[in-house]
Amino acid sequence: MKLILTGILAGLLAATAARADEMVFTSWGGTTQEAQTKSWAAPFEASSGIKVLQDGPTDYGKLKAMVEGGSVAWDVVDVEMDFAIKAAKDGLLEPIDFNVVPKADLDPRFTTDHAVGSFYYSFVLAWNKGAVSGEPTGWADMFDLTKFPGKRTFYKWSAPGVIEIALLADGVPADKLYPLDLDRAFKKLDTIKSEIVWWDSGAQSQQLIASGEAAFGQLWNGRVFALQQDGADVGASWKQNMTAADVLVIPKGSKNKASAMKFLATATSAKSQAMFAEASGYAPINTAAKAEMPADVVKSLPDAYVDGQIDLDMNYWAENRDKIAERWYAWQAK
Repeated sequence: MKLILTGILAGLLAATAARADEMVFTSWGGTTQEAQTKSWAAPFEASSGIKVLQDGPTDYGKLKAMVEGGSVAWDVVDVEMDFAIKAAKDGLLEPIDFNVVPKADLDPRFTTDHAVGSFYYSFVLAWNKGAVSGEPTGWADMFDLTKFPGKRTFYKWSAPGVIEIALLADGVPADKLYPLDLDRAFKKLDTIKSEIVWWDSGAQSQQLIASGEAAFGQLWNGRVFALQQDGADVGASWKQNMTAADVLVIPKGSKNKASAMKFLATATSAKSQAMFAEASGYAPINTAAKAEMPADVVKSLPDAYVDGQIDLDMNYWAENRDKIAERWYAWQAK
């Protein structure tokens, strides 16, 4: 993402965002938000005349503070689905107006009363080929320091993914992951803790792997796709790839709710979803989008790798997010 607003500018944005001819879209930055800007924001601006201002990265604490403080500067935010489920229960989100946002072709797995799918992704095992001797094939290799020495990188924040990876690497069958055995997962993570480098953004995950600072990593498939498109010597294993979705939400108290609803209609349309999928490597959440995409692109998406694919349980995480987070950050700080 080329435009990152500072906290001061974000505060000023609260006033400008109230204008009827502007709205604010917030996402994760980097190649993902660049693709969203080109595929969603640009067509929306052209058709509606409404300027889409960019902010980021997504920050859940900031979103909650905006809503609770009654000063909401964001209008549409890209969030992880488990957060959206919990945020809706906590009264932080506006309900979606499906009279404005067509629902018929939206994947029902990623559609709720307060959220519509943004994109569908997988966590995959990625590695820098120049920093690795041999070829890792699964999550267990991330924990084998003898066969595959070097730093590993994982997602820093408490979210679906890392705990499941640790349990899979320790031999837990995919269909027995939930409820998560936290004791077992942290015991497994302890075995490689000294070799972990944490990433807190998709752009950072790419930099760590591309530079070889981390030999292996848990990455979003779209970030690996972008590295490979840029010619980076990076490999990926889809074995036991773990799927989830980001969703688009409107914070409660958005000053441009009507414009935000129209933006959601554009962003989730078949054409816009197809454009984004082709640019990002993430799967579309509009079921009609694939008909507008080249066949070779369709074959590269996460839903082309369903053999052994694992669906992360967003409802479990929404219910247990706070409890897991407390233990997660305490463990990181040790």
